[in-house]
Amino acid sequence: MKRRTFLAAGALGVAALAAGGWLRYGVRLAPPGRALDDDARVTVAALVPAFLDGALPVHAPLRDSAIIETVGAVDAAILGLPPIAQHELAQLFGLLGFPPARMALGMRTAWSDASTVEVQAALQRWQGSRSLLLRSAYDGLHQLILAAWYANPRAWPDIGYPGPPALS
Repeated sequence: MKRRTFLAAGALGVAALAAGGWLRYGVRLAPPGRALDDDARVTVAALVPAFLDGALPVHAPLRDSAIIETVGAVDAAILGLPPIAQHELAQLFGLLGFPPARMALGMRTAWSDASTVEVQAALQRWQGSRSLLLRSAYDGLHQLILAAWYANPRAWPDIGYPGPPALS
């Protein structure tokens, strides 16, 4: 086999694997009434402590329940977005859930096993990337997660927000 043929076959194989992975992971449907499938929920659960470092409760049980609440609030927020935005976020989470794509984006560890420090390092690379796509992904995830957390009454005392005024 000639070198050129070998390289072309290799490139074709990589393209076929990428297309298969995209079909498998890029267009997943969440259960009815939810925007996030189980893999996307795991991804968001890894992102929450990275984005909210210092804002979440320190005590482990309270921290864990705050993360779960925030993941649920992100899910609810996505359901409130226009269908095109929901589809784009589903594609993003599909890409983040596809191991080769996740690794190419700087996350070598599975989301379920990643430390907060590892996730923060990847997010910093996305935030400072020359790629508009990565910066947009960072900005969108950042806005969703912060909005979900600060909409939670549990976060209000720490920021001095007394809550919405009572209507009589």
